[in-house]
Amino acid sequence: MSQMKIRKAVFPAAGMGTRFLPATKATPKEMLPLVDKPLIQYGVEEAVAAGCTEIIIITGRGKTTMEDHFDKSAELEASLEARGKTALLQIARSVSKLAKITYTRQPEALGLGHAVLMAKELVGNEPFAVILPDDIVDAKTPCMKQMVEAFYDTGASILGSEVVEGAAISNYGCLDCTQDPNNPRLLAVRDMVEKPKASEAPSQNAIIGRYILTPRIFEMLEALKPGAGGELQLTDGIKALLQYEKVYGFTYEGKRHDAGDKLGFLKATVEFALKRDDLGPPFREWLKNFPL
Repeated sequence: MSQMKIRKAVFPAAGMGTRFLPATKATPKEMLPLVDKPLIQYGVEEAVAAGCTEIIIITGRGKTTMEDHFDKSAELEASLEARGKTALLQIARSVSKLAKITYTRQPEALGLGHAVLMAKELVGNEPFAVILPDDIVDAKTPCMKQMVEAFYDTGASILGSEVVEGAAISNYGCLDCTQDPNNPRLLAVRDMVEKPKASEAPSQNAIIGRYILTPRIFEMLEALKPGAGGELQLTDGIKALLQYEKVYGFTYEGKRHDAGDKLGFLKATVEFALKRDDLGPPFREWLKNFPL
């Protein structure tokens, strides 16, 4: 298994984005722009940087603008070319050339585990990455690239993890784990607890929206009994996987922004804008003089 390359990345993107209404009434949440690029494109670029050549996006009703975004736009390209807008033409063309992208629909929102299960036929019998587009990780070495290297070392499923202190741990899946003696970034997982009370959390190691999973996860998800609201939880599937295979948490290097939350989205926008050579200096100047 460890010799198999990670070629495919699954993007669950069928959610309704209700936290961003009314903006998401007609626009998929994944298409909200972080500065000048839709959220999902950051994740797709991260997957491509990690060596993935196939992107599988799990969509739902009203998500066709995502498909249009990653498709070639002949009219736009012709218009930019005619007007001599070479730099913008390069940007428009580069998006449609990122990777081979396929789409499959999740007919109803029945949980993250169910969304991943929708990709079974397209993934086949090989290990694969899962990226949640809401989680934007700003890192020198892309987060998924770090995780792929950990996968090649271990040959086991890898869960992106970060330390979350205090009461906030109750918003996450939490790892019951021990640190690997040979690699301080690797956490050998014994169990997982979904959204524990802070006082009952087995550790401060939270699972974030980055996973590398072995194909056996599909068997586990198919055998799961649906939980609350008829949902299949991915963490329940991974817990079942623990009976057969090792699973590791991985403490990545980088900073995660929860762009699925309004405040997190605003913070990410400011930080990403300040890092830009073209926008950073004037934006910083404006912020300095902004009456708080």
